[in-house]
Amino acid sequence: MKLAFDEARKGTDTWLNPKVGAVIVKDSQVLASGHHQTFGHEHAEINTLNNLKNISMAKGATIFVTLEPCSHFGKTPPCVQRIVEVGLKKVVIGSLDPNPLVSGHGVKYLKDHGIEVENLNIKTDLNQAYMFSFNNHRPLVTLKYAMTLDGKINKFSNERSLISNSIAYDDAQDLRSNNQAVLIGENTFKTDNPQLTVRNKKMKFPPVRIVLVRDVNSVDLSKRIFENQAKIWFLSETKAHRNLPDNVEVFVGDWNVKNILNLLNEKKIQALLVEGGSKIQSEFAQAGMIDHLVIYLAPMIFGNGLGACNGQNQQIKTIEFQKPKYKFLGDNIRISTWRKK
Repeated sequence: MKLAFDEARKGTDTWLNPKVGAVIVKDSQVLASGHHQTFGHEHAEINTLNNLKNISMAKGATIFVTLEPCSHFGKTPPCVQRIVEVGLKKVVIGSLDPNPLVSGHGVKYLKDHGIEVENLNIKTDLNQAYMFSFNNHRPLVTLKYAMTLDGKINKFSNERSLISNSIAYDDAQDLRSNNQAVLIGENTFKTDNPQLTVRNKKMKFPPVRIVLVRDVNSVDLSKRIFENQAKIWFLSETKAHRNLPDNVEVFVGDWNVKNILNLLNEKKIQALLVEGGSKIQSEFAQAGMIDHLVIYLAPMIFGNGLGACNGQNQQIKTIEFQKPKYKFLGDNIRISTWRKK
């Protein structure tokens, strides 16, 4: 199973699908291994079977797969049917799939067709956001910001303050690449003029860039966010009455935190990175919707300015986190912690 998990980690373009790896074993010898490579393409079990020198070698063998095989028609046919067809004798799974389309159904299909199934119930963070989103019916939320030693995230409210060094900046790009959507508010959109792209690596499925605005019709189309063709979602209080680029989608509503997360859950977004300023930070804190916190601490003092989670007229609920982990990034420190369960 360790080999199967090693295979699973090779899947870098699975997007909305979980990372899954598989290994086929017979007479204590590994016959083939494989993983799910790309969203919409063959799953790990099929790739592993295709990697056999001869498909007849599968008869009577055991397949170790990190997650329960699928039993429904999606973008690809059910993996369990192929497992039965080739004559595999036993399937060992790392855990059940929390997706209700799969959960338990794959195991039942295999058992009903005479295949022995063993569930190891392995707890792992390999598909943390995938597991979380199906179990909690919302995306896993990471809040990220850079901060000075005196707790400030911005010196002036109407202009961007540079806080992080280049190493911390690159680390933040990696963090962005591990999420399926990035959210900012209108003030950050206007003041920082960000692209919200992942610029240190090529991604087949870059994160959706989400901007919370009052009126999408007032958005400045010369902003840098429009220089890239990755998806942009505007969450607006008003309908669009103007032509917008093809990669832009507008959602109209009353966009509090609950409604934002409900929309993202409907859109199957499993991991959200909140990069907005103090107002959005405080709104997510007030709603108790911060699961993962990443802070980049820089050795400087502003003396005055805006602090983190500094919303107006809001009483921020206390959210307790686990013991933080620290990592030096040059003269910056990355502080990472997860919410207590």
